[in-house]
Amino acid sequence: MTTDPVDPDLASRRLARESLGQDDPTGWFERLYSAASEGTAVVPWDRGTAHPLLTDWVDTAQPSGDGRKALVVGAGTGWDAELIADLGYDTTAFDISPTAIETAQQNHPDSKATYQVADLLNPPSEWHHAFDLVIEIFTVQALPIPLQPEATSHVSDFVRPGGTLLVIASARDDETPDDAIDGPPWPLTRAAVDAFTAPDLKLIQLDRSPSPNSATTHRWRAEYLRD
Repeated sequence: MTTDPVDPDLASRRLARESLGQDDPTGWFERLYSAASEGTAVVPWDRGTAHPLLTDWVDTAQPSGDGRKALVVGAGTGWDAELIADLGYDTTAFDISPTAIETAQQNHPDSKATYQVADLLNPPSEWHHAFDLVIEIFTVQALPIPLQPEATSHVSDFVRPGGTLLVIASARDDETPDDAIDGPPWPLTRAAVDAFTAPDLKLIQLDRSPSPNSATTHRWRAEYLRD
C-alpha cells in the first residue's frame, strides 16, 4: 500500500493556521522544522543550497566581507548564511526556531557563521544599526500581513550607515487585496517593498523576475543602501 506524498506548501499552511488559531503567529516555524527533523514534513523553502537570486547578486555585486559584519534574517538550515560567511563577513544568522538553528549547526559543523535563536519581532537591542550587510529572504512574507510592517521596520533597523540590505521575496500585485491571499506565504506588494526604505535607507536596485518553478509566480530582489 502506498500513500500520496504530502504537498509541503499545504503542510506548512496547515501548521500556520493551527498556530494562528492559537494566537501564536510564529509558533508554526518550530513545529515545521521539528517535524522536518523527524522526517514527517518538508520545509518548502529549504533548497539545500543558497537562494539562486542571492547567489546571482553575490556574483554580480562581488561584495567583500573583510572587516565587515553581516546578518542573515530567518536563517533556516543555514545555506544562505554559509554563502555570506564564505565571503569573509563576520556573519550572524538567526531564526526563531531552535530546531532550525540546531539543524543548521549540524549541517555545517565547520561553519564560520554564528547561529543563534532570536525573534525578528523582538530582536536584540545591540543589533540596532550594527551590520554592514543584512540579508532577508522570505521571512517577512512568512508572517501574517498585520505583522509585516513591524518585521520590515526591524529588518531595516539592522543596517548600519554605509551598509546594504538585500531583500528577496515573492511578489504580489498591489491591486490584489489582502484577504485574497491564502498564506503562508503572504507575498509582498511593491508598496511593501518600498516600506523597507527610510529617510537614510534608499532603494537603489529593484528587479522582478519569474520564479524558476512557475512562470506565473514572480520574485522581488531589492537592494537598499543606508547613507
